[in-house]
Amino acid sequence: MACDYPDEGNMPLRRAVSRVQQHTQKYGSDVQYSVLLDASVRVKGQCYWTVEMRQIGKPARRFYVTPDGKKLLTEKPAGS
Repeated sequence: MACDYPDEGNMPLRRAVSRVQQHTQKYGSDVQYSVLLDASVRVKGQCYWTVEMRQIGKPARRFYVTPDGKKLLTEKPAGS
């Protein structure tokens, strides 16, 4: 089930990516982020968008951000 998309243009997407970027500053500049709206999850009744972070030569990591950008959950990378 997808989260409701706030009526704020592309600001919610930028906010979600910015929230993850703040959390992952140490990873350098060769990082790409994707918001996977079709991979939304619910945790304790709260809806989270999935934000995937990719860096050359490393496994992708997933983060979960509420559409308002206030809450961030992390997922351990594969093999950790």
